[in-house]
Amino acid sequence: MENKDIQDYATQLGAGKMKALVYENYGAPNVLRIEEVKITAPSDHEVLVAVHAASVNSWDWDLLHGKPYLNRIGGLRKPRYRTLGADIAGRVVAVGAAVKRFRQGDEIFGDISGCGWGGFAEYVCANEEALTKKPEGLSFEQAAAIPQAAVLALQGLRDKGNLQKGSQVLINGAGGGVGTFGIQYAKLIGAEVTGVDKTEKLEMLRQVGADHLLDYTKGDFTANGKQYDLILDIVGNHSVLSIKRALKKGGTYVMVGGSLNRIFQFLVAAPITSWIEKKRLKILVHKPNHDDQLVWKSFVDAGQVKPVIDRQFSLIDAAQALEYFGQGRAIGKVVVSMESHK
Repeated sequence: MENKDIQDYATQLGAGKMKALVYENYGAPNVLRIEEVKITAPSDHEVLVAVHAASVNSWDWDLLHGKPYLNRIGGLRKPRYRTLGADIAGRVVAVGAAVKRFRQGDEIFGDISGCGWGGFAEYVCANEEALTKKPEGLSFEQAAAIPQAAVLALQGLRDKGNLQKGSQVLINGAGGGVGTFGIQYAKLIGAEVTGVDKTEKLEMLRQVGADHLLDYTKGDFTANGKQYDLILDIVGNHSVLSIKRALKKGGTYVMVGGSLNRIFQFLVAAPITSWIEKKRLKILVHKPNHDDQLVWKSFVDAGQVKPVIDRQFSLIDAAQALEYFGQGRAIGKVVVSMESHK
């Protein structure tokens, strides 16, 4: 490998500074700014990563706005974390005394939401358990697009949904990160997949494997009489009664995203719906998982899946990346690339 990142780290550590996207108050992307902040050394079980790329997730957007208010736990009035960014890819430039899985120079990717965030920066410290060696055939930008979205798709379809070969699956909000990975995974298992999103995203859904396409601007999938074995809902914009119409007896609905009010409605309805109608309503809680990242690494290494990236932004334009993501226009993932490590 090249020693450029390690040399850059040594130089910058001497100065003690790096560039990071920071914010002090909840709000729109205009509260974000680029600032020089201190580089911290890794603790015993951490590695210091030279971040080459980081991708934007809905959780970043929610933490930026502090809504729903559940996202303010640990930071009621002020953000708990000054720098957002959970999904990263980069090179290890320093390791803690107790680190066993990585060494200096390793190329990694991972979801660091469980160990302090901070991915929208030139360097970040993260627990080694949050990281996985990067697939060799992918760029850093492609690798950064994987962790959170792909793991959510896997846990929703495989763990909560018990996806089986031949299942008829519908993915609502399929045009983003979770949906594009979900379509590819469901097709690998042998399911028949229907993707739901807006007009301009449908061709991409076909390209990643969707068998059927539904344009939500022209119709409601819960009102056309069709039913599915499994519904993976990334939007959470339908009522319990509507979802039950679209679900086969014995079928499963898994909510990945939605308002707290909608989540509460489904939690209340789930027991009686399961008992009387034999239709299961489940809520997926995000759980970063190294083993699940390894599953996706194996798929990528085998050429079975590929991340879909809409746009790339530089770190200096990272606030624009958040703004673009928040507009709901992204087809696949939005990625921030660190020019300083090119």
